[in-house]
Amino acid sequence: MTHTVLVTGVARHIGARVASVLAADPEIDRVIGVDTVPPPSPAKHGGVPLGRTEFVRVDLRSPDIAEVIAAADIDTVVHVSLVSAPSRSAGSRARMKEHNVIGTMQLLAACQRSALVRRVVVRSTTAVYGSSPRDPAVFTEDAEPPEAPSHGYAKDATEVEGYVRGFARRRPDVTVSTLRFANFMGPGVDSPLTRYFAQPMVPTVLGFDPRLQFVHEDDGVEVLRRMALEDHPGTYNVAGDGVLLLSQCVRRAGLLTMPIPSPAFRMLGDLARGAGLVDFSPEQLRLMRFGRAVDTAALAAELGWRPKFTTAAAFDDFLRSRDLPNGLPAVVFDWASGALARR
Repeated sequence: MTHTVLVTGVARHIGARVASVLAADPEIDRVIGVDTVPPPSPAKHGGVPLGRTEFVRVDLRSPDIAEVIAAADIDTVVHVSLVSAPSRSAGSRARMKEHNVIGTMQLLAACQRSALVRRVVVRSTTAVYGSSPRDPAVFTEDAEPPEAPSHGYAKDATEVEGYVRGFARRRPDVTVSTLRFANFMGPGVDSPLTRYFAQPMVPTVLGFDPRLQFVHEDDGVEVLRRMALEDHPGTYNVAGDGVLLLSQCVRRAGLLTMPIPSPAFRMLGDLARGAGLVDFSPEQLRLMRFGRAVDTAALAAELGWRPKFTTAAAFDDFLRSRDLPNGLPAVVFDWASGALARR
């Protein structure tokens, strides 16, 4: 039985939702939520009500997390605080890496020293597979990426998974579950990709129409809840059924598109990132060229469960929540004529 759960990253949307749903479970004695800043107030800032979650302000990079785990008699850890994009502050990529990698190392070290911890759940990402023209049609959990990620969030997640595997070897008595999530979609999700689709005009890479996969936030939270309450050791892909081409996403949203050559896309991304508009990281550029799709059969077999939202349904729910003109014909910019044209 799960008695006391520690949830990291409760100041962000997914972490807050996970803490909230666990706190609502009468079978769980306590839920401890940790982050470097307090969660947003539901009344004033639209945050998620955390119920009886007890918030503790702590930086995962410090040894203080070990004191929290020991003092609260934690038996289950749900680590969802990996940061997918740096903040706009100077040097933020370095701090992002420290939070993701060093923070996870400290958390796992604290779990290793605890005699009570018996279940650890880690949120990872399908970005660990990378994106390249040599990718398989779909990635299974045991597939090796043709080109291993070498930067950003994907590289952080790859390193984190390595430390998680090391922890699992050292503590075979602990059930360790690693969840590789596709890009989250839904009303409350704020990410580089949702900000990309919220623009009135979206740049696309000329000559490419990548396959994209999404997981609805409701389904993602449900998987994390199940993993926190049940023993499902191993690594699992998590995504909604099906895929969408980028062109299909654009048509569903009725957005303007601006196809540009790949080098110019990178330059535009640097400018947009510097202005704080949207994060076109190198890994985002590769996703916008080659896309990525994963197989989720292992998760379905393990849980006897399938997500309620397909990839398309998750994207449509995001569109409805942002009042984007779903269903309008797409409009593209014709560089040859210098005019807008409907497609």
